Amino acid sequence: MKSPIKFGTSGWRGLIARDFTFENLRLAAQGLALTLKAELRRKKSPIHGKRPLVIIGHDTRFLGREFALATAEILEQAGLEPLLTRRDAPTPVIAFSIRQKKAIGGVNITASHNPFGYSGFKFSMLNGAGAPPEFTGKIEAHADALLAKRWSPKTSVVGTFRCKEFDPAPAYLNRLRKLIDLKAIGKTKLRIAAELMHGTGRGYLDTLLEEAGAKITRFHETLNPLFGGGSPEPNETGMADAAKFVKSGKADLALGLDGDADRFGVIDNDGTWLTPNQILALALYHLRKNRGIKGAVVRTVPTSHQVDAVAELLGVNVHETPVGFKHIGALMESEPIIVGGEESGGLSIRGHIPEKDGVLACLLMAELVAIEGKPLGRILANLEKQTGEFHTDRINIAVPPDEKATILKKLSNGFAKIGRYPVQQFITTDGFKFLLPDNEWVAFRASGTEPVIRCYLEAKSDTHLKQLKSACRKILTGK
Repeated sequence: MKSPIKFGTSGWRGLIARDFTFENLRLAAQGLALTLKAELRRKKSPIHGKRPLVIIGHDTRFLGREFALATAEILEQAGLEPLLTRRDAPTPVIAFSIRQKKAIGGVNITASHNPFGYSGFKFSMLNGAGAPPEFTGKIEAHADALLAKRWSPKTSVVGTFRCKEFDPAPAYLNRLRKLIDLKAIGKTKLRIAAELMHGTGRGYLDTLLEEAGAKITRFHETLNPLFGGGSPEPNETGMADAAKFVKSGKADLALGLDGDADRFGVIDNDGTWLTPNQILALALYHLRKNRGIKGAVVRTVPTSHQVDAVAELLGVNVHETPVGFKHIGALMESEPIIVGGEESGGLSIRGHIPEKDGVLACLLMAELVAIEGKPLGRILANLEKQTGEFHTDRINIAVPPDEKATILKKLSNGFAKIGRYPVQQFITTDGFKFLLPDNEWVAFRASGTEPVIRCYLEAKSDTHLKQLKSACRKILTGK
């Protein structure tokens, strides 16, 4: 019998009360416990013989703490040592705590930026990076076996189990104080709108900015498991209130975080939402030019080549990885990387954790504005005078489930042209990417959970972008 525990690029997620139930959660937790205990016994495992300490946290979603306690109880019954965060905690804070406490891993009960009806179970390895498929596959296999033999644990009444707790904030905040020039931010007396999205980022981003001396206006800082009725995602829609505030002249910049504070959103001084692609390019520029940090840059397959263009200006090498920050994190652990990021809003830098950190990304942008004394858009425009413009988009195209395999087969065969644009290179690192003339490209990647194919596009003009979108739709739908 197959269990419902299936891990994607960032953990197992499901609808609360339908898929994400206490019964299924305990199944996942026991699957994790068995996997960890086997690794503790395996002599060549990086956690062999270590203290079986596991950090556990949760976001602000419905039943988050109760789910975290249920996880802790199962792990303790299995002989592991759960250590629970005192309150809801950001994913990057849990990743940092794993390293700081020398734990063998950590669980975060979070569905990140998903709508309020979802929850999730994310495991991070002993270095703070997201668990790779070969590890989560073992959890799934154990869960299948447990379900087949009708495993049923004896547990406390929901929410009544107790284990050791700790406050992860002081150590994490102290780390960011060393990574960010708070004095520079303070000298400019920046006025910043902080979009906290009812999530875990409150008390982290706003605290450090206020400590620096910036004037902070908080948006949606109260706890609300419904996130105001939407998704806690700092995209253009999610940042609309903060953008309006900036546009009215009441702030110089708006910085936002998603529900578990691993993704970022940035609004420039004119109210423009800057894409994560643009922020990654700006972060590379800032860290290399203003900070003098050496190394390479790493991005995922569907992330903008604007990063490549800025890297070329600065004499920096570029690495391309499959989608999923765990791939970026693995490279960051193995060689000097100035910054790593992805188009979906994840970023980390050299000397930090191999996991995306929205708090850090936001602070970096405040630091850049403070040091250069210019709005981000102006800095970006100056770069584009040297690299040319980059116009990006991502569209989701629904395909009938019974036709999905046929369409993917068609894509795998490649094309000589995308519309009127000749294909210069075909890349299959993750999905199907077609490089076109003048540094333009399109990429197709199937969703693992929906009958949808995601299409990523980049062009040097709006006209070309529209033409490519039309061509890609025709490839997938015939229309």
